[in-house]
Amino acid sequence: MPSPNIWHHTATYELENRAVDPDGRLEASMESVLDGPGWAGRAVLDLGCGTGFHLPRFATTAASVTGVEPHPDLVALARRRCRALANVSVLQGTAQAIPLPDASVDVAHARWAYFFGPGCEPGLAELERVVRRGGTAFVIDNDATRSTFGGWFRRGYPHLPAPEVVERFWSTRGWTRVPVDIRWSFSTRADLESVVRIELTREVADAVLAEHEGTEVDYAVNLWWKGF
Repeated sequence: MPSPNIWHHTATYELENRAVDPDGRLEASMESVLDGPGWAGRAVLDLGCGTGFHLPRFATTAASVTGVEPHPDLVALARRRCRALANVSVLQGTAQAIPLPDASVDVAHARWAYFFGPGCEPGLAELERVVRRGGTAFVIDNDATRSTFGGWFRRGYPHLPAPEVVERFWSTRGWTRVPVDIRWSFSTRADLESVVRIELTREVADAVLAEHEGTEVDYAVNLWWKGF
């Protein structure tokens, strides 16, 4: 299943990645869960890595970083981004068929990629296979119950499972939710508008942009994690 935002609007999605969480709250929340100094010295897997935006950050301290991405054009961009990083590799593959050996990962990271609740069971089975004992998996997704962007998300995707259904899906499978308040912060209004238009339908984007001023948006997310 394609991801129309990044697959079709790669440059605009890069703007979005740069604007998300300038305060580093997601990273701090993940590090607070891990036993030790973040991913230092660990084997890190970024599932659905896209153009590899997060790979260099992981690579600063991780022993090894593997990005897995299904879209061949994005794989090529991620490889180009990380070509000078000896501890990074990028593989074409999917979350439901991860191209890695059993028990080879210490930290798995998936940010707005594949793991959206009901229907992602094949990917969860693969995490069980590739994450070694003592490892941790993180899944980052929208919290549609609150924040300005949460309201936009509900308006833009009314067909998706209700938040309580998604929360029950994760919690009954042994995952723990950490609510995190982040923000989008753009350099220009034009950048914000371009990102909103790749994330929402034209009608919803027009409506929310008419209601919202400035270059920042408060944004609530759920950080789901599980130890293995």
